[in-house]
Amino acid sequence: MATELEELISFLSSPSPQLRKASIDILRSLTGSTDGLESLSSHSSLFLPSLTNLLHDPSLEISIVAADSLINLSQHKNLATELVSMGLVGVSMEVIYKRSELKQRLVMLLVNLTQVDSGVSSLLQAGDEKMEGLYVAKLVRSFSRSTESKDSFELVGSILVNISKSEIGRKLLLEPKRGLLKQIVRQFDSTNPLRKKGVCGTIRNCCFEADNQLQNLLLISEYLWPALLLPVAGIKIYSEEDRVKMPPELSNTLSHERERIEDSEIRQQALEAIYMIALQEEGRRALWSVNGPRILQVGYEDEENPKVIEAYELIGSLLVDNQGAEE
Repeated sequence: MATELEELISFLSSPSPQLRKASIDILRSLTGSTDGLESLSSHSSLFLPSLTNLLHDPSLEISIVAADSLINLSQHKNLATELVSMGLVGVSMEVIYKRSELKQRLVMLLVNLTQVDSGVSSLLQAGDEKMEGLYVAKLVRSFSRSTESKDSFELVGSILVNISKSEIGRKLLLEPKRGLLKQIVRQFDSTNPLRKKGVCGTIRNCCFEADNQLQNLLLISEYLWPALLLPVAGIKIYSEEDRVKMPPELSNTLSHERERIEDSEIRQQALEAIYMIALQEEGRRALWSVNGPRILQVGYEDEENPKVIEAYELIGSLLVDNQGAEE
């Protein structure tokens, strides 16, 4: 005889919208509690396919509750892995562009799914020569072009951070022909703190490839240096003597007072990225060419966060040790 939970799960596929709605409402409440999740986990093979199918339900209200339930479930690594194995990444990418009301929720779902390795591989479409990178390109394009007052794609930055933790993800983003990193970096100008943090974290991760992909990073110097140096430049107005040694994209901004980027993690990540670039001789030369060391010196004087101060000092030691060769 079927248990109460199994009976509830069977209603997810009912032809009756009322029964589907009632059952999905109960299931969502279960996904929000530890005890409920424990019960559901032992029946995952029964309800996850039905739950995923509800993203296509004719009733938007039912699809929204299904998406919320999947977001809750995907916060748990084992269930996220199972959802990926069922093809939920592909389903999410399909529905994002078909049902605008679900965009924000499904982007959030992809953030969770790309916290497991299989989810990253699925989103990258790794191993499929014809399709590899298409999902990512689509998300980056939406991230770059989103003009809605309600920013449905703001969390794409978090997805990009997740995929750039993998070597294959970093290499994909750094391919010059795709132009993905350039599109991403240009979003650092956004006033949205979630976008800023996602962009900075993605740049920082991509800089782990600086030892063999430095040229591809420096190809976008016009956008890269402002994204990395302005957050750590302090708030003072720079002298004309300092600014004349900088490109316009830096000197123009540093010619007037600015608000500090309050998120210390962004400042720390920017410095970590600069450090990885500066480990390479050509990277240090590029940093000197935009008067980067002076910017770091001024920013260091304004900094109060101990971890960020430590990151400044790490770069300072590196530059001092190699100063004679680069100036």
